[in-house]
Amino acid sequence: MSSALSLLGHGRRTGWVFRRALRQNPSPKVKTHCSATHTARGKALPARSEPGMCVILADLLLLSSRLQYRCLTICEHGYADPAEWWLESDQLPAYSSQVDLQGDAHATVDQSIDEISPQLHTLSLKIHGTQARSYSVMSAHIVPMQVTLRSHSRKSWCHWFPCARMLISPRFAHEHLASFMASQGFAVTRSYLGLKTAFRAEFQHGSGGRVIGVNSEYDALAGIGHACGHNLIAVSGCAVAIALKKALQAHNIPGKVILLGTPAEEGGGGKIILLERGGYEEMDLCVMCHPSGGPIKSANLGSTIGVQVIQVEYFGQNAHAGAAPWDGVNALDAAFLAYSNISALRQQMRPDHRVHGVITGNDNWLPNVIPDYAKMNCLARAPTDVDLAAFVERVTNCLKAAAMATGCEFKLTLAEPYLDLKQNPILGQEFADVVAKRYGIETSTTPGTASTDFGNVTYALPGLHPGFAIPTQPGGGNHTIAFTNAAATQEAHTAAMYIAKGLACTALRALRDDEFFKQVKASFSA
Repeated sequence: MSSALSLLGHGRRTGWVFRRALRQNPSPKVKTHCSATHTARGKALPARSEPGMCVILADLLLLSSRLQYRCLTICEHGYADPAEWWLESDQLPAYSSQVDLQGDAHATVDQSIDEISPQLHTLSLKIHGTQARSYSVMSAHIVPMQVTLRSHSRKSWCHWFPCARMLISPRFAHEHLASFMASQGFAVTRSYLGLKTAFRAEFQHGSGGRVIGVNSEYDALAGIGHACGHNLIAVSGCAVAIALKKALQAHNIPGKVILLGTPAEEGGGGKIILLERGGYEEMDLCVMCHPSGGPIKSANLGSTIGVQVIQVEYFGQNAHAGAAPWDGVNALDAAFLAYSNISALRQQMRPDHRVHGVITGNDNWLPNVIPDYAKMNCLARAPTDVDLAAFVERVTNCLKAAAMATGCEFKLTLAEPYLDLKQNPILGQEFADVVAKRYGIETSTTPGTASTDFGNVTYALPGLHPGFAIPTQPGGGNHTIAFTNAAATQEAHTAAMYIAKGLACTALRALRDDEFFKQVKASFSA
């Protein structure tokens, strides 16, 4: 299976290119048989991850009769094992293969999330806002339960958009999410590990087994609300955890599911604090997802870059700006020069590095008084932890030079950095395969220039953090009002539920397939 996944997960269009190559270049040596008296011939291609293994993927679309025949066969030494073709009606292809250990459990995941989706929809809407939005008229065939899940997401949006807060403050969302998970049969700990708006919801089935971690975010952005769609992240995490719980019960799989409600992703590093306090120690792996703009029915497993929050404070001396400016030491000048120094630094920055910041000060600044205090908050970003450390040194030198030029005292404060995101390749291959076959979602691996505190988690244990597209207007990407509105739509909620299903199915394989989990651990340690 890993050989097939390495091929399917290699690129966005690899699966299509392979299928087309099979049709154009049939090989007489390899043959699979069809129960409907159809025969397909395929060309054996060498697998990338396991020498001696070949993958045969045949996909015939009989468009005239709106029927589909699909076959995924794994063979050794260039000879295919017998495979049965099956007939489907006008539906997305079902996930199936000879080495699939969990086809029945996948169905349980789909059914569980479809049933709970309306409640999660309700929760999402409570987190996000008060009025439903839609970019199109939705089909009447959407499962009835989906309205509830979206409502939970909107609870968070509604409460925080008028006076959105960041960091460790979303108490409204924390309480709604914790109460909801308790109602679903999870043991819930509020204000987990000393963070007032963190929570832990866990469920254990049987004795032993592996432990799957899931993250939910729900903090907003000051002034523009859920412009990063964290209401969707909140309910998708709930959906993954609930689906896993029901699969463990229905199929008697030993294991534990832990959902962490993680505040302060937009600033404050809530996951880093939880990581340092032992919140992830019990987990064998951890998953979550994040919305963005992009083509509908697409996901991204690219990396994100590291970020360092830098705060500099300048301390000067007041003076009358007209009568005796020479007696003053201008803190605002220091901040202005620091900003200019960073602007000059950009000429020599690498294309994958970023730095940006804002200047703040006292409310009592007056034009005829030399300011004695100013502050600048900066974010420095780079692709790896090594690159980030070197880049932060260059940025802080710009800040120090401004203090020297103006004669100000200064204070530098550096928060714990957000490290770059390390997507586990084995988990990623499985996820890409599942969402392509079951839900028609294409996955790419384009690197991004945003940052997340989940990156630090992926340095501690295997992790997966797919991005997924929701519909928004041109120029309406993350951290815009347009994205705030997009995160409240039915289409966005539907996309989040598809990704939640994919993550739950991926986690299920790690729970049930010992060899697969060994590969996950090996790729993490490599």
